[in-house]
Amino acid sequence: MNRQQRRQAQKTAKSQQGHSSNHIDYLISLAEQHRDAGRFSHAEEVFREVLANLPHSAEAHHNLGYVLYYQNKINEAALCFERALSLKPNLAEAHNMSGNIFDHQGNSDEAVACYLRALANKPDYATAHNNLGRILEKQKRFSEAETCYQRALAIKPDYAIAHNNLGGIFNRQNKLNEAASCVRRALALRPDLAEAHFNLGNILMKQGEHDEAASCYEQALAINPDFAEAYNDLGVVLMEQSKLSEAEARFGESLAINPNSIETHYNRSTLRTFRPHDDGLAALEELALRADRFSDSDKIYLHFALGKALDDTGNYARAFEHLLKGSTMRRQEIHYSESWDAQQFKRIIDNFNPSLFSRLHNAGNPSSVPIFILGMPRSGSTLVEQIISSHPQVHGAGELMNLRNVIINLPDALDNSISYPEYLTTLDANSVRKFGEAYVNSLPKLPDGKTRITDKMPDNFQFVGMIKLILPNAKIIHTMRDPVDTCFSCFSKRFPAGKDYSYDLGELGRYYRRYSELMNYWRSILPAGSMLDFAYEELVDDFEVQARRLIEYCGLPWDERCLSFYKNKRTVSTASNVQVRQPLYRSSLQRWRQYESYLGPLLVELGLNTPHVSAREKASDIIN
Repeated sequence: MNRQQRRQAQKTAKSQQGHSSNHIDYLISLAEQHRDAGRFSHAEEVFREVLANLPHSAEAHHNLGYVLYYQNKINEAALCFERALSLKPNLAEAHNMSGNIFDHQGNSDEAVACYLRALANKPDYATAHNNLGRILEKQKRFSEAETCYQRALAIKPDYAIAHNNLGGIFNRQNKLNEAASCVRRALALRPDLAEAHFNLGNILMKQGEHDEAASCYEQALAINPDFAEAYNDLGVVLMEQSKLSEAEARFGESLAINPNSIETHYNRSTLRTFRPHDDGLAALEELALRADRFSDSDKIYLHFALGKALDDTGNYARAFEHLLKGSTMRRQEIHYSESWDAQQFKRIIDNFNPSLFSRLHNAGNPSSVPIFILGMPRSGSTLVEQIISSHPQVHGAGELMNLRNVIINLPDALDNSISYPEYLTTLDANSVRKFGEAYVNSLPKLPDGKTRITDKMPDNFQFVGMIKLILPNAKIIHTMRDPVDTCFSCFSKRFPAGKDYSYDLGELGRYYRRYSELMNYWRSILPAGSMLDFAYEELVDDFEVQARRLIEYCGLPWDERCLSFYKNKRTVSTASNVQVRQPLYRSSLQRWRQYESYLGPLLVELGLNTPHVSAREKASDIIN
């Protein structure tokens, strides 16, 4: 209760019979002390005594509702706020708390209306601005949410929670430096703010600082041992660091606190091989019976988790049913333009031509440090990187955005107003060299003893021509796998971000065709030996010979450790992070055959709808 509310309560007290205003003031002060110390049950007891003496005080009803809310007595709290507003319709604090009630009940539209009413009555109410931003963020209205957090901080610059929330918005927008700055500011103001430690961990994860991220999650849990999301995200870090048993334990701790965390169930499912009558499968099935209680995002995770679990048990019909439902919902959730993708591929082909390479031959940066591993997702690229990075001279950097960022952003630095790929006609030897230098300078610092670095961003297949221009000595490995196995494996995954073409079988097949056409184009215009086409099936069939071929292509001396790639403990942040911790296995070959009768739209787009043509035979036509 602020001073104005206290004066109002005292004024109300003087007009009523009962205790003196001094005694009421003492009770209010005592209740506030209990509340501020988190002793909400004690505060409730004293605030009830206050209300008994001030039954017509809107502030007294509000204060009781506040401590009831923080004891999770939501219905009782809601009645208190309703009564407060019936007595004083312009009480901004009660409108704000009513918004919290609606948010708790999952009614975000009503919550927004309440926060707006609070601000209409009290425009400089920093808490309401912050709360409104929080709901708008849930509604994915990110720019509006950012404005709300900025307004809260303009009113109250030392508002740690708003600094943390603003950092979360910047993180969503991948403005990682700004995000980290905001969250660190929150922690400087409130070192005990578990949510800020958690958010900083999420930012550090994106920056590839996995050890530091794990420390942040552990700090959040030290402050709040019931922080289920922190256990989950710590489990993800441990999984990517090859600490699989520890990861599963963290997922279990998260689910012990919140058994309804579908994302955690999904994460745990990626670590397990399910068996019929598995407790984990039973838990997923039970959640599916209550699916209408969950958000669409949670339902998507649930469908993919069940698809994986049922596939493990050999129940392919039901597995595909869930994969299809999850993919269909995911496709409705995202904004993907197939026509934009098709146009982009055409623009690349139209603007890269043999004369460009003749004119700028060897003009790029001469570095041979980068090794690019590219191709379709789920084509074996993580396995190839794991083998190469098991060599003592190679650092496996994973999926880097560096090349795309250089290609898209450098023209601004060169005062070139033309966008990629149209600006290719304006390039000269100097600009090509600067492109190469910019990429090499952007790479992570090599650990001691390392001389080479892998960049395993699959989508870099779109930039093969650019790589040869700006880094003529860089190695390019194009990973390939049976087209249907590749596409079905994409379809069966709920990717964290991107790969938006993979949630509709027809779109996925057409994307694969465009990718294949582009790779054929690169082969037709680039000098022989510009890249190594490397087939997953050949690696499985003759592992050591193919592993030696990889290392020889990279210009490295052979090292036996490359054969024990599954012992490599480096961090792996892709959907294959569990598989590459195991020795090579054959079960992924022709996996799609179990689902052949369901894959009609995909098979038609890949030209495999003729029953007498095998996928392997047709694959050679598509790839070559």
